[in-house]
Amino acid sequence: MNSGPWSAHQEVGGLVHPTAIIDADAKIAPDATVGPYTIVGPGVVVGRGTVLGPHVLVERDTTIGEQCQIAKGAVIGSDPQDLKYEGETSELTVGDRTVVREYATLNRGTRASGRTVVGSDCLIMAYAHVAHDCEIGNHVVLSNAVNMGGHVVIEDWAMVGGLTAIHQFVRIGAHSFCGGGSRVPQDIPPYLKVAGNPVKLYGLNKIGLERRGVSEDVTSALKQAYQVLFQSKLTLTRALDVAAKEVEQIPEVRHLLAFIRSSERGVTT
Repeated sequence: MNSGPWSAHQEVGGLVHPTAIIDADAKIAPDATVGPYTIVGPGVVVGRGTVLGPHVLVERDTTIGEQCQIAKGAVIGSDPQDLKYEGETSELTVGDRTVVREYATLNRGTRASGRTVVGSDCLIMAYAHVAHDCEIGNHVVLSNAVNMGGHVVIEDWAMVGGLTAIHQFVRIGAHSFCGGGSRVPQDIPPYLKVAGNPVKLYGLNKIGLERRGVSEDVTSALKQAYQVLFQSKLTLTRALDVAAKEVEQIPEVRHLLAFIRSSERGVTT
């Protein structure tokens, strides 16, 4: 069964399966693909070259960028799982070239921020959950069954291992790596490697930095900052001051120090 304006979408040229249901208010790019039994609700925008697989639900008020891949059974733009949600208008935005695998769920925001954001070039693996009001950067990898509470922030190039639970309002820093099966109740500083229940620090994410072409000079400065912050006998407050004076203040080091200073939940140690 198709929605009333089906004839308008038939003109796409066979890229919309006849069993798909598309709301009259949805905007589908001419070269986007909509698979069998997929439902696209009101206020949805689907960008050029994006593929919605079979049995996908894009519920409402969601923008999906160009060249994205949404796999079978994914649920995108559904209502927040928040008892404070009262039906207010909110949205979900997904950037370009992001892949959402089977049965992952991405909720819209609440009135707290009004939106949930997933960046470009991300990989969200099967059964992962991106909750209301979360902000996911670019090139982020969420492995299978990563589950997060609301208001989580994950910066660019972070990787989170499978079956990891992330507490609401936690921040995960850029280029960090979180091992699978972890419980994350506090912020994970950028450029570092953590794992465990609860998570503990295991040094610099050297492999990740090498893979992204980070220079040895940058890695060396970050290592020095890590040693001052987490391997000295100084309090973290004092260590931040010492690192600001003794470690070369390249952008990466400044970001690390600023991230820790701005933490409201405390950082993983």
